[in-house]
Amino acid sequence: MAIPIPLESMSVEEKLQMMESIWDDLCRKSESITSPPWHKKVLSEREEGIENGEEKFEDWETAKNNIKKDIS
Repeated sequence: MAIPIPLESMSVEEKLQMMESIWDDLCRKSESITSPPWHKKVLSEREEGIENGEEKFEDWETAKNNIKKDIS
């Protein structure tokens, strides 16, 4: 079911407000949302990588800077 949204006529602020409203609604109903099987697999692989020392955590600022470097 496609719901027409006038994206072309919306400002960036209006689009962000729309996204926040949708996200808030999804969060209120999170117990009814199931993750797809591939997501569990990816999380398990990452957890295993952390446990065996192949992966590590980064603080959020470092992660954001690395992402910015990757997309620049």
